[in-house]
Amino acid sequence: QVQLVESGGGLVQAGGSLRLSCAASGRTFSSSAMGWFRQAPGKEREFVARVNWNGSSTYYADSVKGRFTISRDNAKNTVYLQMNSLKPEDTAVYYCARDSPGNSGRYYYTTGARYDYWGQGTQVTVSS
Repeated sequence: QVQLVESGGGLVQAGGSLRLSCAASGRTFSSSAMGWFRQAPGKEREFVARVNWNGSSTYYADSVKGRFTISRDNAKNTVYLQMNSLKPEDTAVYYCARDSPGNSGRYYYTTGARYDYWGQGTQVTVSS
């Protein structure tokens, strides 16, 4: 069983920065890839970023590439999302999720169905 708890969301002006954290419980965290997704009101959930088990490989949605950085600290069982140069269109609830080893052959890593454990989400609001 894995439990994920996000924190670090809030209200920020356009151009500002936030760092989201996702604290994980469970022994499988350090061997699991992790992802961040977001969902804006009235929109579909969308992939934001993914990091492999040891942090050596990262992937980003085109919309955040160059502005967001995903990282992890396995000693602290935590994955981070550093968000810089924020835009109003980044406003959403942000979720972290565990990339399920059992689903890797069925779904592409940008697909939410591939992930088996999700946090409750943290709200990010960017004002213009």
